[in-house]
Amino acid sequence: MKIYEIGTGYTSIPAKVPAATESIVEELTKAFLQKNTDVEIIDVSDKNRAEHSLPIIEVRVPSVFTKSDVSLGIVHKLKRVVYSVALSSKLKIILRKSAEKVVLHFHNQYNLFFFLKLSSKKLRGKALIAYTNHNGMWSLPWEESRDIIRSRYFQEITAMENADVVFALNRKMQANICEHINIDKDRVRVIDNGVNTDIYAPLNASDKEKIKSEHNLSGKTVILQVGSVNENKGQERSVRMLAPLLKDNPHIVFAYAGGIVSEEYHQQVKSTANDLGVGEQVVYLGSVSPGEQMNRLYNMASATVFVSRYESFGLVCIESLSAGVPVLVCDDSLLDFGKGCIISSPESVSEDLSEILSGRNTEISHLSRENAINNFTWAKISQDYYSCFAQLI
Repeated sequence: MKIYEIGTGYTSIPAKVPAATESIVEELTKAFLQKNTDVEIIDVSDKNRAEHSLPIIEVRVPSVFTKSDVSLGIVHKLKRVVYSVALSSKLKIILRKSAEKVVLHFHNQYNLFFFLKLSSKKLRGKALIAYTNHNGMWSLPWEESRDIIRSRYFQEITAMENADVVFALNRKMQANICEHINIDKDRVRVIDNGVNTDIYAPLNASDKEKIKSEHNLSGKTVILQVGSVNENKGQERSVRMLAPLLKDNPHIVFAYAGGIVSEEYHQQVKSTANDLGVGEQVVYLGSVSPGEQMNRLYNMASATVFVSRYESFGLVCIESLSAGVPVLVCDDSLLDFGKGCIISSPESVSEDLSEILSGRNTEISHLSRENAINNFTWAKISQDYYSCFAQLI
């Protein structure tokens, strides 16, 4: 069985500063390769691609579109279209030459939408078309997301309607897709994302203290939030919920890391902290690259918090667990990641965090790491994908 993992064209695979979905494609491919699976990545051309040993088929596009794109403006949208059209041509060539049915695993609505429009039904019949939905908007209650999805993500609806199998990253996504897009439930499978447990791993006590020192946090107990700084991720909500705990414990700091999507919102986070009298205990750590640098941040924390209004999965949660750092998820409608994950409410955040920071912290840390190794390795997730592909092809 031949599998083609299809890069989105957002950033190259691997990129020096990768985006989340592209990191997922990279790690999934590596896991397939470790199982001796016949797999290749199809991805946008990029002369500045990070060093790698991955099997990559490049899709050439005009040089203006080959730079890693981290914005979401008109150039981003145009790049998606240009890459998707070129990708469709490459896929048609591959299918024409293929003697056996192959798996085309898409991760982006534009890519699959244009492939469907630009290829014949007969040619598409030579592939098992799989689509993983990474769009957290599908996790919201339908009455909140319906209009946005139908106006901005109509390509995704078409993509899922025509895929042989759709992978949803949580059960709320699955329910919305099946109930409101009328796709049979047996075509929509729930699957987890994975974490590289070698990269995201506990460090020793001296290393943790060294990392704190590097950030001028020596002697502090750190509660960490990782994610882009915007209203959805909710750093300002975290400040409001944590303020009572911070006021009662001057040695505790709330640190947050991630790219600033909205400078206005970032100023709001800082203003709220000052207004609540905890400005000195709220620290912005900047934007940090995934991997080793991010693992260092997790390791200086005693706990992480996750308060997003909506997410497809929440990779930062299992990264934290893998680093041996428990996660407080402040929304019981999101996924429960199991041991080391504490489901809380805005009213009980301070109490729940106090318990995490108590003498049980070592035990919870061990359970968090064990949970990641048992349930969220890419070896396990790749096997889940492979089993489904093998069953359907």
